[in-house]
Amino acid sequence: MRLGRVTGRLWATVKTPAHEGRRFLLVQPVDQKWEDVGDPLVCIDAVGAGSGDQIYWVRGREACIPFYPDQVASDATVVGIVDKVTVTDADG
Repeated sequence: MRLGRVTGRLWATVKTPAHEGRRFLLVQPVDQKWEDVGDPLVCIDAVGAGSGDQIYWVRGREACIPFYPDQVASDATVVGIVDKVTVTDADG
């Protein structure tokens, strides 16, 4: 799983039937210090995240699992909303 921040939402006027009723979010990947890493990407929302939420997301085959038993094609899916991140120093 990877950390990210929802920066917006996308609307599609035409979707495949499997994507009907699903929301598309624009997500900025971040590191454990919430600093931007890489380019923004589009994720399907599986948890009801909104703009500004800190989230975690998955990609690849795992991105389809939250919609089981539906067969929803997805390269990236928001699977959780982050309440808190605690980072400990490996030396401490």
